[in-house]
Amino acid sequence: MKKNMGTVQRAIWIVLGLALVAWAAFGSGAYHVWGWIGLVPLATGLAGWCAINAIFGIKTCKEC
Repeated sequence: MKKNMGTVQRAIWIVLGLALVAWAAFGSGAYHVWGWIGLVPLATGLAGWCAINAIFGIKTCKEC
């Protein structure tokens, strides 16, 4: 898989993923378990490849 995410997009996905995982780990209430879905944007941001970008042919990185 070739990277298709730029630095800004990767940072946004990583921060979003970490926030959701933190909500799942430390949150309370019935809906905090949905925070584990944050593993997807976290992994996507760390890998630098986004399936949504690939489907639509979007590349936000300059060196790709």
